[in-house]
Amino acid sequence: MSDTAAGLLQVGFLVACLAVVYRPLGGYMARVYTSESDLRVERGAYRLFGVDSKADQTWAVYARSLIAFSAVSLLLLYILQRVQSHLPLSLGLPNVESGLAFNTAASFVANTNWQSYSPEATMGHLVQFAGLAVQNFLSSAVGIAVAVAVIRGFARSKTDRLGNFWVDLTRTVLRVLLPIAVIGTLALVAMGVVQNFSGGHEVTSVVGQAQTIPGGPVASQEVIKELGTNGGGFYNANSAHPFENPNGLSNLFEIFLLLLIPVCLTRTFGLMVKDKRQGYAILGVMGTLWAAFTFSATFFEVRGNSLEGKETRFGEWASALFASSTTGTSTGAVNAAHDSFSPLGGGTTLFHMMLGEVSPGGTGTGLYGMLILAVLTVFIAGLMVGRTPEYLKKKITAREMKLVSLYILTTPTVVLVGASIAMGLAVARASIFNTDSPHGFSEVLYAFTSAGNNNGSAFGGLSANIPFYNTALGIVMLLGRFVPIVFALALAGSLAKQQPVPVTQGTLPTHKALFVTMLVGVVLIVTGLTYFPALTLGPLAEGL
Repeated sequence: MSDTAAGLLQVGFLVACLAVVYRPLGGYMARVYTSESDLRVERGAYRLFGVDSKADQTWAVYARSLIAFSAVSLLLLYILQRVQSHLPLSLGLPNVESGLAFNTAASFVANTNWQSYSPEATMGHLVQFAGLAVQNFLSSAVGIAVAVAVIRGFARSKTDRLGNFWVDLTRTVLRVLLPIAVIGTLALVAMGVVQNFSGGHEVTSVVGQAQTIPGGPVASQEVIKELGTNGGGFYNANSAHPFENPNGLSNLFEIFLLLLIPVCLTRTFGLMVKDKRQGYAILGVMGTLWAAFTFSATFFEVRGNSLEGKETRFGEWASALFASSTTGTSTGAVNAAHDSFSPLGGGTTLFHMMLGEVSPGGTGTGLYGMLILAVLTVFIAGLMVGRTPEYLKKKITAREMKLVSLYILTTPTVVLVGASIAMGLAVARASIFNTDSPHGFSEVLYAFTSAGNNNGSAFGGLSANIPFYNTALGIVMLLGRFVPIVFALALAGSLAKQQPVPVTQGTLPTHKALFVTMLVGVVLIVTGLTYFPALTLGPLAEGL
């Protein structure tokens, strides 16, 4: 079988698997977030933490609860790293340096999982599974909770309540993420992924040198790394390491995991707003963008015919498929070195992140990000025909558009300002490996784009473990995560208060191909106008 045929077959099989689980998982999540009953274990947790599960919250209280929870998570993860040497299962590793500990804590709490360190040489087993893996669950659940609150903003009327953050968080972890993670862990172990508490195995390499190969609870962290669109690997090589991703089957399964929840949440959205066609429309936009970027990345890599930075057991097709999926979902996991991609292939992954991680985006973040872009699209359509825009029977007024504008401008602002400051400081420029080509600028732009969009992947030529980047990227990750969340929740609260308006002849059908096409165009144009000048200085200049 040719490489092309094998590549097309794996893409087709991946899409088929997602289609099989789309209806059952999407429907199950809709029932989880609309159910009035609590599980016994959930009721116990609510009593322990003093939560009234029947008390709905306004958008402001929902946002304060989320930010307070994330702030406590940030502090606890920071402390855990700083006292690592005194903890069991530390493997004799020292405490994590303060700047790196802040960067890592901010990264995992923000669902970014940026790693400017070698995990197996920096983090002991306890920090890995009790700190990093736990945040993989919690940060993912936070994103899904926000998406559910935004859906309620469209679905509810004449109320200022969006649900209860603590209930949404608890249900997401216990009813959605944990069951899938348990099954996925068993599947990964069966495929050959490591799962133990070994401190390392002494072996002799092919050239006769002694080498220690570290083990650990890899499979259990790997599954939530992909399922929660987190991306932080147990090993420095991430999903290129054979202990994390041993073969082609495990590679395809990991891609399936990272696309699973973002894709199926569109079904949940359609069911919760009582119009499944709306979910299909959003899925159509996400699928169109994902397919286009997958084709582009594959084309540039196959045409370049270069295996530098790629695992031979995967090749160009599987590497490009993984790269387009991980940069389109805010996952950041990698099975190849993006820094070694062709200039335009690497530029494709960079531009894919710049879309705002909406194709299909991270767990929750992709859906609410796309819904906000949908609001922008109906506003533009309303200007074209001279009538007040509407989306899902809600009027889009000046207040909603101010919140949409602030949401859309936040991430580009922190990305471009951060990158410009880095390029203006000698200490930051000293970390660039390729100082004599546009690729050096691409490395810096990629780092801040990855941080601001909460992706976590990187161009390996940038040495980011210095005080400036640890601090700057940590701040960018937190701003890029939580400021847009506040605007999204404020928008949901504003929409929930409205009285639904009747559908008329002048209402734009938002479930048809015309709207899907317009939304795809808006996503590309908004991103292009925002980032094109920066892209011309990096990957485009290098590619041309």
